[in-house]
Amino acid sequence: MLGIVECLVFLCVVGYLFKSQRANDMVDVISNRIQEAYGSIRMPNVFSSSTANNRNNIYAPVTRHEAERQQRQRSKDCDQRARQQKLFQIKDTPIAHVEPEQPKIPGFACSTCSPTESRPQLDQNQRRRHAIDILRVTTHAGAHYAATRGTGAFDWGVWCTHLAQALRVKRFPYPQVAGAVLPDERVLEALETTAKEATNEKRAELGLAENDESFDEDSYYNAIYRKQEQRAQKILVGMRSKISNLVLRITSWVLYKLLPCFMSGVAAHPAQVEMIKRAIEKNPDVPLIFLPLHRSHLDYIMVSFILLNNDIKCPLVAGGDNLRIPVFGSILRYDGAFFIKRKIDPLTGKKDHVYRAILHTYLQKCLTAGHNVEFFIEGGRTRTGKPCMPKSGILSVIVDAYNDKSISDALLVPVSINYEKLVDGNFVREQLGQKKIPESFASAASAIMKVLKARYGLMRIDFNEPFSLSELVKSLRTSDTAHNYTPEMRRLQHKPSTTSLFGTDVVQEEQDQRQLIDNIARHVVYDSARATSVMTTNALAFLLLNRFRDGAPLSLLVEALDELRAVLEGTRDLGFTGSSEDVIRYAADLLGPGLVTKELRNGQTFIKPVTMIPNVIELSYYSNCLLPHFALESIIVTCACFLRREAERNKEGDAEDVTIGHNALLQLCIEFAELLMYEFILCKPCQKLENVLENSLEELCTRNILSQLKQELTEDQQRAQRLYQAMDGLDVDDEQDDFFDEKPSFEDATERVQFPPEKHCDRIVLQSVLAPFTHTYRAVAATLNHLLGDNAMVESDFIRLCIKEISARVEAGDCKYGESISTDTVRNCLKVFEKRSYIETTNKNGVRLVTLLPPYDSAPEIQSILEQVETFVPV
Repeated sequence: MLGIVECLVFLCVVGYLFKSQRANDMVDVISNRIQEAYGSIRMPNVFSSSTANNRNNIYAPVTRHEAERQQRQRSKDCDQRARQQKLFQIKDTPIAHVEPEQPKIPGFACSTCSPTESRPQLDQNQRRRHAIDILRVTTHAGAHYAATRGTGAFDWGVWCTHLAQALRVKRFPYPQVAGAVLPDERVLEALETTAKEATNEKRAELGLAENDESFDEDSYYNAIYRKQEQRAQKILVGMRSKISNLVLRITSWVLYKLLPCFMSGVAAHPAQVEMIKRAIEKNPDVPLIFLPLHRSHLDYIMVSFILLNNDIKCPLVAGGDNLRIPVFGSILRYDGAFFIKRKIDPLTGKKDHVYRAILHTYLQKCLTAGHNVEFFIEGGRTRTGKPCMPKSGILSVIVDAYNDKSISDALLVPVSINYEKLVDGNFVREQLGQKKIPESFASAASAIMKVLKARYGLMRIDFNEPFSLSELVKSLRTSDTAHNYTPEMRRLQHKPSTTSLFGTDVVQEEQDQRQLIDNIARHVVYDSARATSVMTTNALAFLLLNRFRDGAPLSLLVEALDELRAVLEGTRDLGFTGSSEDVIRYAADLLGPGLVTKELRNGQTFIKPVTMIPNVIELSYYSNCLLPHFALESIIVTCACFLRREAERNKEGDAEDVTIGHNALLQLCIEFAELLMYEFILCKPCQKLENVLENSLEELCTRNILSQLKQELTEDQQRAQRLYQAMDGLDVDDEQDDFFDEKPSFEDATERVQFPPEKHCDRIVLQSVLAPFTHTYRAVAATLNHLLGDNAMVESDFIRLCIKEISARVEAGDCKYGESISTDTVRNCLKVFEKRSYIETTNKNGVRLVTLLPPYDSAPEIQSILEQVETFVPV
């Protein structure tokens, strides 16, 4: 009997912990068995004479109470047999084993868009292996040289390891395809189209009728055609790459000698390189498309450097024609660069059919010839430190080559690159609204000499898992989330450029095709951003600008960095190891006194950021690397705090227990995400924003920054809910529908969000993450007053006015974030306002003009825009 009781207690505990139906059924059955056992051994009550008499007289009549007792017993027996039968059925059914969801390690291809069996698998432990410094060449290079050239060369190879490594690298065929471009049908059609358009424009300019024979149309057409042929030849000569094995080897040797002069190392994962090799072995005839995020001019050189020294075929790299400068441009061309224009006729806005056709044809010929290709999915270098919105022009050419069956498939390889200190200097001048200084031979030579005298710390390169273009196209075409967007998701889509060569106007495609290409580009940027390693300077700058803007003792910074490392563990790779104190000291020294100051206070080291302009703008560049990681959480906390303030205004008495509705919070978060649609890619195209927000909210609740509370519905609320559900399917007019004043908020009545007081500081930190952007947007909204009265303004002048407005707010103390002064953020804000039809940007005679659109061309409407933006500005 004791054993049965112990089993019952154990099953009760199990049933309570796991709350499974099977455990509850087993508890019921064993309870019945125990009751039967106790009933069979129960001693009769000797003090009850009526019981003894009834037991001795078996013919005694059955009373009403006894009949009810027997009925209850029979019912109990039936229930017992039913439970036993149910228990037997449960025993025959296997228990479903649910694995807890593990955080996805960055760098892996999307499991939704790329089936596991088709990818070159990378073990998670290998993915987490410590990176090695590829600049430290071991003696294996000399040994390999001796094995191939003879024993006498061994000693020479050991002493000249860099040269031996350069001679050891594998040679690959790099066929030249430029000769097959001009005879291509696409180019010939572009020449004819351009000549016809020019002829028609000339006839219109002269004011001649179509049948007027005074205009020799054929002669003019032939002259334009020959002129365009010469131009096409010139374009191709300036564009083409002349990649050479010899120059690649020389460049490799030079880099081995120069890089250690200003960098402490170049870190890369050997397992990632082996993963790319396995992908090549599995798909030998499929080209690799390397898609790095762009931070420095050193990016494309270092990607080719790593691939070359690991016996992987170097890619042809798309570079801007601003790099086509004497000497250095030629070196880059022989290292694999081909040069393209970033803008097509920016003054006239006319489409350059010839240039587009040559670029499209050249790229397709390179792919079919077996070349790998590399281009920067963001277009240019990021000026803010966070990823830019993708430009999908070259990607559209590759997708078009796949659709035309020119290539059977392509392997997309997102690449993440990060620096402890940016080699190219800073972009403060451009963020303040000043024009970019064009590259030249003198400026390039001066920059190289300056770089060699400085110290820039560590560089980190991460290659993500390659994934098949064909599988990604198939997945996105059949995905519900990629096509059947909700209204909110549809508004969050990126608007492609119509003037950039990186925009989808490179090839004319249907709307669905453009959307598909844009989704692929956004997927790549999202994956690359999550796989970007966090460097020492990123971590320190983030803590100083968002948590310790007034400075902090070293001991407090160490605690904060430990907490940050714990939060990032498992979701972001850290590009550093060691104690947090050593990391902070190293990062502060590397950033220098211009960005971070150190002093002794009360015998402790006190570290403080330099918040003066322009220093703080440069420091924010390093901090912004972590923005994509915390953007969703910042959106949720910012919206939650706003709703809490509104609830406190409407509540009388104690406001400590104020809660907000779950649905209202998510709806406001979506509105905030719409406002930042050109700043961040918050989710992959194969995900729903609502689901991602829910997951982030759960993560915040896990860390106790927020908490969710389920409340019971009152009797009136339950009655109203039943009535609303009963009438939900009926066709009711607006007046009847207004009867339910709170019909959308039934879930809010049961799910509420609370604010744990012990995590108040963490909420302030998360609000400050996006505060510089909202302050910039507020200033741009206020500057719209300058456009009142049909006052069209040149876009560049309007941007300068916005920068001036933000600067004035910073100086007056209305905005404490000096990094809000950002030309890039102002431009993104204007894109949002244009998409919402607040303003219109037109091109007149090569000048971009900004005007207000009705009904927003009035002071009250501008004030309403300003109030909408101010909703998300932290108090």
